[in-house]
Amino acid sequence: MHQHDVTELLHRWRGGEHEVLREIVSLLYEPLRSLAHQRLRRAPLEDSLNTTGLVHEAYLRFVDVAGVSSDSREHFLALGSRVMRGVLVDHARARVAAKRGGGIPVVELHEDTWIAQVDIDRVTELDEALSRLEELDERQARMVEQRYFGGLSLEEIARAMDVSLATVKRDLRSARAWLAADLRGSAR
Repeated sequence: MHQHDVTELLHRWRGGEHEVLREIVSLLYEPLRSLAHQRLRRAPLEDSLNTTGLVHEAYLRFVDVAGVSSDSREHFLALGSRVMRGVLVDHARARVAAKRGGGIPVVELHEDTWIAQVDIDRVTELDEALSRLEELDERQARMVEQRYFGGLSLEEIARAMDVSLATVKRDLRSARAWLAADLRGSAR
């Protein structure tokens, strides 16, 4: 796969050629599958989704976001992280609804933690906190999403968001601190 091929297809997709999405996903299927596998491997309580299922659900949701700004492989994988976040959060909400909620402990977000390492039922709590962060600082929220739901490296986030590596590190540190305080506050 050549970066040029993906970039050209992404420009066509953004321009309204919805049929090229299949080609894009085909070219990036392995990175998307690897991303999904890494995340689900750490989610022992998530038995309703497998790697293929998560990628396929994400693909179906990509159809709904056709034409969004995505200029590179990194941008597309960042978009993939957002879409996968939605899939995982929806599954977590369905599980919580099935159990009728109650007594869900607080999630703490650490540099080496991805959300699937904790009980999947707590994903909804983090999602709500992330939505509140997004109202205050959309860039920080996107970085958290790309790092923890999408598994992008710090360097990939920097390229996808067109900022420096130092900015990514600083924003993620700030976002983690804000989320930790928000999650502690919501536990009261």
